Amino acid sequence: MIEINGNLFKKMKKEFKKERIVILQFKSDFCEPCNALEMELEELDDLRDDVSILSIDCAENADELEQFNVYQTPTMIIFNKQKEIIYRSESIILCQDIIDILDR
Repeated sequence: MIEINGNLFKKMKKEFKKERIVILQFKSDFCEPCNALEMELEELDDLRDDVSILSIDCAENADELEQFNVYQTPTMIIFNKQKEIIYRSESIILCQDIIDILDR
């Protein structure tokens, strides 16, 4: 998992060049559902080498919230290797469910 503090698009571009699936996790440190989702994403990170997970603290990255239309936390956006959004969630989702989405 990669913690992002600014330059999100630069980091996304770098990960897409590696031909990886990119997952953006928008979170807040004081959000219990965010912490639960983060644990699921950490498990995913251990299981999958073709996925890059970029974790974004909403308090420190307000511009990115607007660009991705994030209005609540947690928000997770999954991009395929062609840079297309294939899934978006604004709640906790289990690791196995994320794997099922990725393997469709």
